[in-house]
Amino acid sequence: EHAHGEDFLVRKLAQLDWLFSGLPTFTWQLVAVDDGCPDGSGQAAERILRERAPHAPARVLFLKDAIEAGSPMARGLVSTDESRKGGSIQHGLWTAASEHEAADHVVAYTDADLSTHLGQLGLLIDPIVRGGRDSAIGSRRDPRSVVVKGGARSERGRKFIALWKEMLPLLADITDTQCGFKAWRASAALEILPDLIEHQFAFDVELLIKTELRRPGSITRVPIAWIDSEAASTTPEFDPYLGMLKSIAAMYQRYLPPEEDAEQVAAMVHAADRSEDVFG
Repeated sequence: EHAHGEDFLVRKLAQLDWLFSGLPTFTWQLVAVDDGCPDGSGQAAERILRERAPHAPARVLFLKDAIEAGSPMARGLVSTDESRKGGSIQHGLWTAASEHEAADHVVAYTDADLSTHLGQLGLLIDPIVRGGRDSAIGSRRDPRSVVVKGGARSERGRKFIALWKEMLPLLADITDTQCGFKAWRASAALEILPDLIEHQFAFDVELLIKTELRRPGSITRVPIAWIDSEAASTTPEFDPYLGMLKSIAAMYQRYLPPEEDAEQVAAMVHAADRSEDVFG
């Protein structure tokens, strides 16, 4: 109905049905999570599922309910205002991972938009189920990826990458931490998800740090096809880089031993009051 509407729930369900139909050994469920949207997205999603996909294996969770119930995934959150994307995805992953004990149970997350076709989920599932990895992450910067995106990476974006790599050398081989297409073996996710400190946009980085520390070399990068869907994106409304760098500096200090270059970058980031203090 909206000018930028993508009918994403119904289309994602169709993508998953296309992928798994004819694979009787697989079962799947789509879990949508409302992050406290002031426009009532969660209620709208429930109505769409009820009216247009009543028999689909899909449901809606609300981060607000997790906070009120004292869920371990909502620890440190007083309200949904303190979460930007991270809290809802953590709640969804934890819920999905907790409900099945099968050894080959995989949990994945993707953005609400349709930038990544879910028919590509097999690219994430295969290295986990057959390759023994704990996590598989989509990478838009892999030379084999197909990416359709308007504009080029800004100088600020390039400097952001260089600075976080100075603080987190254990993730140096990962070139795209923020792609919204990642999966984990459920048993690994249940060990990684507790006691997270980040519920904002840098939550991906903390998940990757904990995955790598738990079992070095257990993350694999996967080339994907990704078509940007930014017409109604909320991210361009503000500059997330400084906030993310401050979060990453806190992660470095929590998870990694002190290192001279990283200490200098972390101190600079913590002292910055404006993006210009870091990026010029």
